[in-house]
Amino acid sequence: MKRRHMLAGSIAAALSGSALSRSALAQPAIGGKTKTLIHVPQANLTSLDPVWTTALVSRNFAHMVFETLYGRDENLDPKPQMVEGHLVEDGGKRWTMKLRDGLLFHDGTKVLARDCTASLRRWMKRDAIGQTIADRLDALEAPDDRTIVFRLSKPFASLPYALAKTQPSPVIMPERLALTDPFKQVSEAVGSGPFRFVAGEFVSGSRVVFEKFQRYHPRPEPASYAAGGYRVLVDRVEWQIIPDPATAANALAAGEVDWIDAPLPDLLGMLRKQAGVVVDVLDNYGTLGGLRPNCLHGATANPAIRRAMLAAIDQVEVMTAVMGDDRKLFRAPVGYFLPGTPSENDAGMDAVRRQRSPDEIKGMLKAAGYAGERVVLMHPTDQTFYNAMAQVVGQSLRQVGINLDVQAMDWGTVVQRRTSKEPLEKGGWSLFPAGYPAAEYRDPIFAGNIRGNGGNAWFGWPSDPKIEAMRTQWMDSTDETERKRLDREIQAQAFETVPFIPLGQYLMPTAWRKNLTGLLKGPVPVFWNVAKG
Repeated sequence: MKRRHMLAGSIAAALSGSALSRSALAQPAIGGKTKTLIHVPQANLTSLDPVWTTALVSRNFAHMVFETLYGRDENLDPKPQMVEGHLVEDGGKRWTMKLRDGLLFHDGTKVLARDCTASLRRWMKRDAIGQTIADRLDALEAPDDRTIVFRLSKPFASLPYALAKTQPSPVIMPERLALTDPFKQVSEAVGSGPFRFVAGEFVSGSRVVFEKFQRYHPRPEPASYAAGGYRVLVDRVEWQIIPDPATAANALAAGEVDWIDAPLPDLLGMLRKQAGVVVDVLDNYGTLGGLRPNCLHGATANPAIRRAMLAAIDQVEVMTAVMGDDRKLFRAPVGYFLPGTPSENDAGMDAVRRQRSPDEIKGMLKAAGYAGERVVLMHPTDQTFYNAMAQVVGQSLRQVGINLDVQAMDWGTVVQRRTSKEPLEKGGWSLFPAGYPAAEYRDPIFAGNIRGNGGNAWFGWPSDPKIEAMRTQWMDSTDETERKRLDREIQAQAFETVPFIPLGQYLMPTAWRKNLTGLLKGPVPVFWNVAKG
């Protein structure tokens, strides 16, 4: 099933007229000289808390409003951001970091070390790599207003890389907010980043507004993705929520919006023909598509059934539905590590490379003890790429005899509902599609969805002590040969227990008006360094 076939009729109808139907995109009257950049995000913003959720749009929101102690540059190398630097002592077990001068929250209060330690403790309870740090943490201290000290029981050389993570992001917020239960959302979005969230103009499903934070002092270095000086060159950024991709594309072509984060691939050809539009890939690492099973309840709690589901899904078919026929925009089949990285290997890859017949997969399901139990697939219809994934996955699973209950909903509802650990009869779920930052899947430390730490794992909560033990061995090893052996064993074990079903790696082009300059390469769209002519 190809997404272009599913959508061709509606797109052709939209493009056949002199203009696409579109919603009103009028800007508020905020002064003739104010420079406003209008952006169309890939989904509606339903949560302002990037620690509580890993939703991409909340991650992108966090980059606008918050800062992290370290930022990653275009090559994904960590650089000091909120800190001046660090001192490593005691054989790598003591890290001392000093905050740079001039850091202020948007409420006017100074950023203090205790804000940072409280924020990091909250993040550590929700993030897989944060939990790894917590497991090695003897103490996290703020001996004065500008000093942060990590005292570890074991060295962790990747600490700066972890503190520059983008999803979930270890953002720094005021202590009063950071003390919020990490399993509840914060009540406000107050950061110290280059943009201030304008809460009074926020309308979920319609508009998100940011203003330049006039008291922000950027670092002196040139900006490189999320590192260096965050120099804001516009006064205001508005996110316009436009669920219909054709409407968004036409608005860009007409100059009514300035930037579309993730235009529908079927519309890229039309956009490339527009004299005032640029289409390009800013994220060279892309997204790893995946189907996340609920490992606590129902049929998906059975690893043998999960293996059968994995066998039923053709990654190339899924990626073609997501990105179209242009093979330069996706890689499939892929395993559990990012293609082209040192951890990539071929262990267990027969599971995704060899196509099995429906009868063979039905035999796998029978041997696994599947007896027609209901499987609930949350299908996000307003998220272009996840919508395409869900359509292909749904057809593939039904074809092999899965009793699939497809429940259509918006992505915001998926984000809320996936937190539930209730069984299906009490409103629980079995499966949902999602995209994960592919750059994190270059080694077992940061590949969060491979974690098998049960109740502390990401939504789906797989438990796999073998993977956890091998991951720890990998972190403690300094022998590259040993690490490569562990890479293979971890991937082989992941194909055995299937903590998630990889669906392929895809590179999403973005599109913007030619009068925007300075857009930076990186996994997250960033709005500093961008000028509007």
